Amino acid sequence: MKNSKEIIIGFIVGIIANTFGTLLYILLFSDLGIVETFNAAIEQGHIGSLLALGAILNLVAFFGFLRIKRDQRAKGVMLATLVTALVIMMYKVMS
Repeated sequence: MKNSKEIIIGFIVGIIANTFGTLLYILLFSDLGIVETFNAAIEQGHIGSLLALGAILNLVAFFGFLRIKRDQRAKGVMLATLVTALVIMMYKVMS
């Protein structure tokens, strides 16, 4: 039970890190606002790339958890990254 709680915490941290990374990328490198950038990415078919760039921040969380010996939480971050990759893949296939 404790292991699954740790994995869920890691998963939530991974989703938050991915969201924060995506927003940070937009704020740093886009001349448009957040909503306009998302709309432009959807129109141009680059939403997958945008989400993948946001997932880079998951590396920090993953290795941070490994460094402080929280392996189960690191597994949760990895799971969040894999879910993001599956969402991107599904989006690419459906488009």
